[in-house]
This record gives sequence, structure tokens and C-alpha cells, in this order.
Amino acid sequence: MIVRRTLLLALAASALAAQAQDSYPSKPITLVVPQAAGGANDAIARVLAQRLSEQLHQSVVVDNKPGAGGTLATANTARAKPDGYTLLVTADSAHVIGPALYKSPGFDPVKDFVPVAPIATAGYTLVANPSFPANNVAELIALAKAAPGKYSYASAGNGTLNHLIGEMLQKAAGIQLQHIPYKGSAAAAADVAGGQVPLSVQSLPSVIGLVKSGKLKVLGVVNEKRVAALPDVPTIGETLKGFGQAPWYAMFAPAGTPAPIVARLQAAVANALEQKETVEKLAGVGCEPFKGSAQQLAALVQTDLPKWARVVKETGAQVD
Repeated sequence: MIVRRTLLLALAASALAAQAQDSYPSKPITLVVPQAAGGANDAIARVLAQRLSEQLHQSVVVDNKPGAGGTLATANTARAKPDGYTLLVTADSAHVIGPALYKSPGFDPVKDFVPVAPIATAGYTLVANPSFPANNVAELIALAKAAPGKYSYASAGNGTLNHLIGEMLQKAAGIQLQHIPYKGSAAAAADVAGGQVPLSVQSLPSVIGLVKSGKLKVLGVVNEKRVAALPDVPTIGETLKGFGQAPWYAMFAPAGTPAPIVARLQAAVANALEQKETVEKLAGVGCEPFKGSAQQLAALVQTDLPKWARVVKETGAQVD
């Protein structure tokens, strides 16, 4: 009798779970962005949120939770209920660089998350205040070599991609710059435009308005190839052979999220990236759709984890 009751309860629970998955989503969805508003990840998440809301017929809310290079919010999201209503839209910096920089990041990027889908790549740039004497990477290198440690660069914070790219640039060019961490890209960009700091590594979504208005100038593009939003600006790799990064952004769900829900989200993201309006909005902030499967995203994470661990070790980057 007890066995029969236990079996009936298990069947009932299974039926309820299946019903919940079939009706997904039945309430608003939160996209946790582990970076501050105004940066690339924030801009990408907001474009995606609108498209997902239209497809899933539910509100999709972006929740910015910056701190500790994105690791705090990532760790908290890993512990969220795996029901498809709390999702992570994150930058590669938080997901595959953070674990190498922090002794206790609070999450395992492979075990604690289910890859949903890649979303976009962003243009990254080395920008300067318009009054800065260098107008390109070669001139910056000459200035910095003549006065080691004299010039500084602002980042979105310790352990962020901006920070690591700045460290990589110094190593590749054989120069010494002072790192000044800020609490977010917007604050860093504002101080460069205002003349408090001469340089910064910035995503295009963070600075494209300041560049177009002439409040910042671009010395070089970080990406491996020139970006469509700035076709006439050379890449840093055109001066420093082999230098180049293609920052990516993707969606993950807490481990244990039911496969049917993950599949529903995968289809919605893929559909969103096919829409002309999505492509145009991403292009408007210097980004491009990054189409791919969950399996490809999982492989990318596995490839990037040791790569960035090596970069952290080689550059000597530290979290203060």
C-alpha cells in the first residue's frame, strides 16, 4: 500500500512538472546581467529582452547586478531555482575569466550552468580623450615607452574584460600603464571624456555615442577584424601582430533547468537573432549576432577557460 502511494505521488509530481514545462512561461522572466547598466552586456540583454518578450508573451526584465567582475551575480544565479525564470545573460569576462582571477568565484562555469545559446559579439576599442597626444596605437606605444608608468587607463573594474585587455596590451607592446578600476564602463568612459583619465579599453556599446559626438577618439579596435561600426579604424593587431580578441555574450540557465524549457529558450533566442530589427539594433551599438547552438557554446566555454587562465598567469593580472 505504501509503495503504491509513493508511486502515485511520484507520478503526480511528474505530471505537475510536465504541465509546468508545457505552460512555460507563465510569469515574468528575469535576465540577470552581472555588469552595470550602460555597458555592452546591458545593451545586448535589453535588445534580446524585447524580442523574447514578444515571442514568449511574457515580460522579460533585465536585472543589473554588478560586482566582483561579475562573479557575485553569476554565483547567485547559479543558486537560483532552475525553472527557467531566472537566467544569466553574461559576458565571457565574468564566465571564463573570473574563475581564473578569483580564488573563490563562488561558481563552477561548467557544472553550475546549462548553456542556452550564444547571443552576440561586441566591438571593443582602445579610446582616449581627444586631447591625448597619440592618435593611434603606434604613437601610444612610443609615448608609453618614453615615459613608463606615466599614463593610465580606466577599466570597468578589477577582473573585467577591459582590465584584462589592458594588461594584454601592455605585455604585447612592452609598455607600462597604470590601471584605474571603476565601478562600470559608463563611469570609466565618462572620466576619460572628461579628461580625468587619458585612456580606456571600452566596448563600443559603452562609448559609441561619445565617439560619434567627438568626446572620445578611438586609437584602435581590439577585435581580430575591423568592426562594421568603425570600418576605417585599424585593429590593434595591425600594429601588434597576433593581438586580438572577439568578446562574446551568451545566455545560461542554472544547472537542472528542465530540457524542454531550455529548448524553448534556445528556439526563442535563435528566432530573435534572425530578425532584421534585432540585427539593426545590435549593429547600432557596435555588436553583431553570434549564432550558434548550445553545444557550440559549451565547447567555447571549455576552450576559453584554459586560454584565459593562461592570459591571467602570463600578464600577472591581479584582483586588488
